[in-house]
Amino acid sequence: MHPTVQQVTERIVRRSRDSRQDYLGRMQELGRRSPHRAELSCGNLAHGFAACQPGDKQTLKLMNQANVAIVSAYNDMLSAHQPYAGFPDVIRGAAHGMGSVAQFAGGTPAMCDGVTQGQPGMEMSLVSRDVIAMSTAVALSHNMFDATLLLGICDKIVPGLLIGALSFGYLPAVLVPAGPMPSGLPNKEKQRIRQLYAEGKVGEDELLEAESQSYHSPGTCTFYGTANSNQLLVEVMGLHLPGAGFINPGTPLRDALTRAATEQVIRLSRPNGGELGLAHMVSEKTIVNALVALLATGGSTNHTLHWVAIARAAGIVIDWDDYAELSSVTPLLTRIYPNGQADVNHFHQAGGTAFLIRELLDAGLLHEDVDTVVGHGLRAYTEIPTLKGGRLVWQPAPETTLDAGVLRPVSEAFDKEGGLKVMQGNLGRGIIKTSAVDEDHRVVEAPARVFDDQSDVAEAFERGELDTDFVAVVRWQGPAANGMPELHKLTPYLGSLQDRGYKVALVTDGRMSGASGKVPAAIHVYPEAAKGGLLSKVQDGDMIRVDAFTGELTVQVSAGELEQRQPAKANLTANQYGMGRELFAWFRHGASEPEQGATLFFQPHPFEQ
Repeated sequence: MHPTVQQVTERIVRRSRDSRQDYLGRMQELGRRSPHRAELSCGNLAHGFAACQPGDKQTLKLMNQANVAIVSAYNDMLSAHQPYAGFPDVIRGAAHGMGSVAQFAGGTPAMCDGVTQGQPGMEMSLVSRDVIAMSTAVALSHNMFDATLLLGICDKIVPGLLIGALSFGYLPAVLVPAGPMPSGLPNKEKQRIRQLYAEGKVGEDELLEAESQSYHSPGTCTFYGTANSNQLLVEVMGLHLPGAGFINPGTPLRDALTRAATEQVIRLSRPNGGELGLAHMVSEKTIVNALVALLATGGSTNHTLHWVAIARAAGIVIDWDDYAELSSVTPLLTRIYPNGQADVNHFHQAGGTAFLIRELLDAGLLHEDVDTVVGHGLRAYTEIPTLKGGRLVWQPAPETTLDAGVLRPVSEAFDKEGGLKVMQGNLGRGIIKTSAVDEDHRVVEAPARVFDDQSDVAEAFERGELDTDFVAVVRWQGPAANGMPELHKLTPYLGSLQDRGYKVALVTDGRMSGASGKVPAAIHVYPEAAKGGLLSKVQDGDMIRVDAFTGELTVQVSAGELEQRQPAKANLTANQYGMGRELFAWFRHGASEPEQGATLFFQPHPFEQ
């Protein structure tokens, strides 16, 4: 193992010892009583299989065959999850073929950031992760199941499914992806049209046509944002079948992988002699593997929140220093939009996850000795699934990359580092992703322009007020203020100004798009303005330094003057109602800091205080 990866892993193990032991102890105790439907009364059990066919009822009565819970984020409106409509029938058929049963245990929300970005509904985006976790727990709480299949793909959905399923970690679980849509309009062209629209050079008709050509059919959108980062990280953790992440929906191979996932989770179940549940598969080593994969591919900054929360659900405590230290030794091996022009289909065709994992394993950057859904050892994930004569088989990844512009070996990496750094200074603590930021743009020292909403930035741009060097300070965007929506509107405007030759940067207590791009952005800054952070005292004209090389994030105002300033106040009333936001007040009030996952969970219970 690379010494830094080993050191970070050992530090996480030490930091997590008590919480991890407590979690595993609880899972072990719960697992002893599995299958839990054996504890149900006759009335309980009758309710649980009332809708089943007679043969399935008989199977469930005997307790010696598996009952698989299907938990799905199916949603007919959202392209990523629409393919799941037919998955339950495929799964039930595969389960019957194994002499077992599969029941649709419950659905979860499937909120799409692509629909809500820049809209009020986006203020429920991050908190939807915790709702999805709770929905998963509700689905599994019926005590009817021996194993779980989790059907979900996008931004908050996979983290939520995992957090919820980890409360039932004594059960084995396999995540079942649906795959990306075929490639549409090239990402470079889509980006060009968006920027032209921001500059007023094309109209809404042209913009809508470009967007429609990009997002055009069932399947996950093809850029490498949070959704596709989810798929890669989960696969590197060994929670997918090998190579399952980026197979297009509606293909024979996709259906074969879904059947195989069902068969495999049944083999892992206790009635079939299985001993390991999700609790043991999600370990300190698999979490480190996920972080390394995120950094090696320039994945979504949202995972500096989500994977903290997932780890904590398994009793594992990680922080941003772990990310940053791993980033310093993890080479960047991919160029996928927004860090390049290719999409995830091109990445898959170039060798994909299997090639990536083999490179990272051989370089000592991934732990090989981990438990996966297909057995012990990550080496199985260096193979790619295919159909031969209608039969599902796996074959080794190509020896060399099939497109060096998209995917490279460690020896020819695009960059020697992963491009994620912790930002720290008198403004607070945050993170920055630089894998898509040219080195010439990674240090900005300029006067602040303070905004209370992303729409204010767009309006100032349109008035011609931003044709200068400046640092945009966009505050009141943290979890407590408004739920931490992605500041999607900012990218075209700030990108346009940077292209004109101005030195621009962003500092915010909110999130950027999961596909954070070419403008340097210190994000997730805390303490947030709504909790009294220094961002609430920054004024127009204050010199701010954003240095992605050193991690410096400072406002160059004396401590004495800052002490004397009164914090600004924001009227957040409009963020607290409408689109259902009034129902999520407690989520905003109780959210932890971003470095703790920005979650309502894993805080002391009232009776423990």
